[in-house]
Amino acid sequence: MPSLKPLSVKRASSFQKKGIPDHVILTTGLHNRYWILDVQEVHGARGSAEKHLTITASKTSHPTEICILKDGWESTPVSTGDVVHLEGQCVSGTWLIDRESGFLVLLPDVLISGTSIASGIRCMRRAVLGEMFKRFDGGSKQMLNGTIVHEIFQKAAMSGDFSMERLQLLANQALLSPNYLGDMYTLKLTQEDMKQEIWEYLPALTDWARDYLHTSPQAGKKLPSDGALSWQDSACSIAVTDFVDIEENIWSPRFGLKGKIDVTAGVRIHRKGRPPLNRVMPLELKTGKESNSIEHRSQVILYTLMSLERRSDAEAGFLLYLKTGNLHPIVGNHMDRRELLKLRNTLAHHIGNSMEKEGKTRMAPLPGIITDRQACKWCPQIRNCALYDRAIESRAPDYYSSESQQLLVQQESEHLTEAHLLYFSHWLLLCALETHTMERKGGRHNIWLQSAQERSGGNHLIGPVKNQSDGVYIHRFERRRGGEQGVTGLIVGDRVVVSDQDLQLIGVAAGYVTDVSSTAVSCSLDRDLSKCSSDVVFRLDQDEGVMGLSTHLVNLSKMMERSPPSERLRELIVDFHPPQFIDNLSSVLPREAKDTVANILKGLNKPQKQAMKKVLLSKDYTLIVGMPGTGKTTTICTLVRILHACGFSVLLTSYTHSAVDNILLKLRRFKVGFLRLGRAQKVHPDILAYTEEKCRANGIHTLPELENLYNKELVVATTCMGVKHPIFSRRRFDFCIVDEASQISQPVCLGPLFYAQRFVLVGDHQQLPPIVQNTEARLLGMDESLFKRLERKSEAVVQLNVQYRMNSKIMSLSNTLMYGGRLECGSERTASAMLALPSQGSVQRQLELSLGRPEDLAWVQAALEPLNPVCFLDTTQVKQPLAVVHWPDITPPLGLLASDIGVIAPYRQQLKVISGLLAGPAFSTVEVNTVDKYQGRDKSVIIVSFVRSHPEGNLGELLKDWRRLNVAITRAKHKLLMVGSAPTLRRYAPLEKLLNHLTQESMISFTLPRLLSC
Repeated sequence: MPSLKPLSVKRASSFQKKGIPDHVILTTGLHNRYWILDVQEVHGARGSAEKHLTITASKTSHPTEICILKDGWESTPVSTGDVVHLEGQCVSGTWLIDRESGFLVLLPDVLISGTSIASGIRCMRRAVLGEMFKRFDGGSKQMLNGTIVHEIFQKAAMSGDFSMERLQLLANQALLSPNYLGDMYTLKLTQEDMKQEIWEYLPALTDWARDYLHTSPQAGKKLPSDGALSWQDSACSIAVTDFVDIEENIWSPRFGLKGKIDVTAGVRIHRKGRPPLNRVMPLELKTGKESNSIEHRSQVILYTLMSLERRSDAEAGFLLYLKTGNLHPIVGNHMDRRELLKLRNTLAHHIGNSMEKEGKTRMAPLPGIITDRQACKWCPQIRNCALYDRAIESRAPDYYSSESQQLLVQQESEHLTEAHLLYFSHWLLLCALETHTMERKGGRHNIWLQSAQERSGGNHLIGPVKNQSDGVYIHRFERRRGGEQGVTGLIVGDRVVVSDQDLQLIGVAAGYVTDVSSTAVSCSLDRDLSKCSSDVVFRLDQDEGVMGLSTHLVNLSKMMERSPPSERLRELIVDFHPPQFIDNLSSVLPREAKDTVANILKGLNKPQKQAMKKVLLSKDYTLIVGMPGTGKTTTICTLVRILHACGFSVLLTSYTHSAVDNILLKLRRFKVGFLRLGRAQKVHPDILAYTEEKCRANGIHTLPELENLYNKELVVATTCMGVKHPIFSRRRFDFCIVDEASQISQPVCLGPLFYAQRFVLVGDHQQLPPIVQNTEARLLGMDESLFKRLERKSEAVVQLNVQYRMNSKIMSLSNTLMYGGRLECGSERTASAMLALPSQGSVQRQLELSLGRPEDLAWVQAALEPLNPVCFLDTTQVKQPLAVVHWPDITPPLGLLASDIGVIAPYRQQLKVISGLLAGPAFSTVEVNTVDKYQGRDKSVIIVSFVRSHPEGNLGELLKDWRRLNVAITRAKHKLLMVGSAPTLRRYAPLEKLLNHLTQESMISFTLPRLLSC
């Protein structure tokens, strides 16, 4: 290391102090990770051009290592508190990273694709926006053509047959593929159009195989000259000997990279007068113009870099242009890798520092607008680019933009008002805050930063046993002998990532759980893992980072586009234009449907009929408030039947698959046809016959057949996240009905509304709100649903207040806490319904004999007494979970089924304790779950378990929420038993009000005897 005379030493002014965590996570293969504790600029002697960036870094909270960046690396945007990964040599505690050696990887747990980095070469702003607004790039004929040709090449490679007959067969199969038919439907293309495009590539693929595939007698074509390849000479030629993998997925937390390699090939390099070399190399397939551009070359270089995770000799790769069959060798030398990693670091800096805090949190500025007229014209992020500038960056005090930048922004956003821009910037910030918390708590980085035991209690599995079906590989993983048995933390339908135990193959496959037992997990995966060594021990991790908030941001951006549907939604939702209604029903109801509608209405109560009328008269939207037990699902089902009878098309949505299917299960009984969109694994078994997948299995091979399927039914059902389906590229609906609307975040709820003339939101903002994990985002209003936002337009609201679930005593709790007495029992039978205990008398006598002390008998009698539907048991002096499980323990002899009992607790750890105490077979059907999971559900008996006594009353945020308490106390039909420490609970306003009501109404409240703590 050169001797430096530090004439000036200063803290870099652009670096923002961050809190240094008091620990660092170091895992296998990641030992060169450090916290940055200090950053200084060190200038050389007077007159010297030398400039160095010196970083004090550490694996602990004490500085132990020094990293000196020079010769270009000093421009890396590092700051105090960042995590870096260092590559190279460390001598005497000092890392020197310069032009010749070493790499610094900033925020290595932020994995960025090679495609994103390559796009940042010409415009870093586009690359950053592409990471924020994922899945935003629209499709095109060229992209679809490229995808199909890629698949043809890959399938031919796996079979080793590139004959023209084989290629034509693969091309014809692709043109009949359900996925590609959907893409053609979206782009309004014909199969014949695509066939002509694809056929042009087939001769070049055959020629390539003749020249390079080792099975060809002519294989071993001479490479184009590239002296940078260490092993290349004028007589160098290659032959592809093996196709090791297709779409090999690599996550590299070493270099902060991720990607799918089109083809990973075994290659033999023939050199004149020297032994041949065997290498495994990436082949990047390109279907566009043979440009050998810097972007194309960069992608290959990045693939060679991330391949170092699995192969130590990943020196080079190839660009293969499928239109010509030409193969270009691309070397990954140090200089090129260095420059690309610097680009990657800049991109990671903007992703990892998307917000800044100066007084209050705000979005950080992005890299500048390049205003290249040709590049900007075709950029898929141009609207987001202009929106970000006008809504966020232009409000900064030091904002500056050129005339050309102002022109671009004006052209793309002149249709938006100040209110629209504020709505966009507000929700963008909320989503950024929530994303930050989601990534910190459950991001993909935990897969390589935490052991399997830390994440799931020991998900070490051996296998796999494999079956293949339609390109999906079904694997069965068994727990290795001696491993922990029992719960894996995974459930059917979960998306999972497969890695090996030693994290040498991180994210080697992905897919969905299809079956779970105490000893094995079955998954449908995108990779065949049976080729892996039998010694490999796999781990399965739930893939919690697959979606994030990309749907939120894409919907938010679409809300701001220049189109009639978006303009109308802005007027209603942002500008609060009042909803309009038709004067009378005669102009809405077709004459031939009036009798049918009248018959349907006969089965409804007065509020439900009012809801039907309000919807039919609406021109814009209607809000239906479904109070607990008021038959919300039945109301929606009836509404769909009426709209269907009138000939209206209906898009039926909700946030969860179960909510959608609950409505469809009722609808099915009335012979109303519908099409259910969504993955079959998520759909209720009784609804599978109505899914697109099942309908296609009956034979759909042409675009007209597909179009008929999409247009056949008036009713289409999917989740709010499912509106990226091809059907929505061309079809619009008369009505969109959104169930669970008060639980759905505003940007997500927007999704289906773009595709309907009128919409109906069904929910109750007095029950569960949208889930928001970030405290600041919640305080700024992220838990305000679209339902809650629009409820201020009272003319659009109709309330369902006649309930058929709870008896009058249980109902009175919710009426007092939330509804001001508006909730009513639908009948005297509902109001007076009590718990039926056929064997109560004989059990009572047994209890008198078995329980010696009167105080013990008193609380049990109070809990059992049917005439006391509401009972609070004070556990101040006892271990509360024991009190919870003691009551179910004595109910089976009474004639009450275990499946009629539900236990609600606010915290997962508490649920584990209670579930463990109820582990016996007699209680296997007692459902123990959180408040959120019980939304929309009910049981004959509900036991609400609060927490143990806490002297400071620190119960967390959950019990402060009136809405969650409202849900908890409205799940019981006949008996509501609440267990908790009264002094502790009284510290919280909702619970204090509840306890006061119990006292005023002389509802029984007991202090449990100390005996139960034994």
